[in-house]
Amino acid sequence: MRVLGVDPGLTRCGVGVVEGLPGRPCSLVDVTVITSEPSSDLAERLLNLDQCLAELIAKHKPDSVAVERVFSQHNVRSVMGTAQASAVAILAAARVGLPVHTYTPSEVKAAVTGSGQADKRQMTTMVTRLLRLDTPPRPADAADALALAICHVWRGGTRAKMEQAWRRAVS
Repeated sequence: MRVLGVDPGLTRCGVGVVEGLPGRPCSLVDVTVITSEPSSDLAERLLNLDQCLAELIAKHKPDSVAVERVFSQHNVRSVMGTAQASAVAILAAARVGLPVHTYTPSEVKAAVTGSGQADKRQMTTMVTRLLRLDTPPRPADAADALALAICHVWRGGTRAKMEQAWRRAVS
């Protein structure tokens, strides 16, 4: 199964693509960070994100998309940008009929490190080990996107396959 993971953000949106099966090691397909200038017009930033995600989806043809679930933070402005970027990622996947699953940061941390309280350094270290990479993915948004994809393969991969089979059967 191939999963595209998205760590949403307006300034930096991490995107990671992995292949794997539940209970087995995953392999890296691609990782990137989509960026935009904070001073740019919001509509342009969202359009850029949408276009880049559409290109990555078309290029890598994932079976599903995993997006970090937006949770409340103290900085309302940051939450708004993250929520907008998350919505763009969900829409980009839905536009081409891909199943979308969201995971909280704690769910991803628990799946990848075994602890829902892991810090960024621990997450990056485990992603590097799990994907057998020579160097850690940078910046942290890239590692987080890969962690989301790994989490989905391990926790939701079977569910996604069943949903895809059901959609094909009823269409």
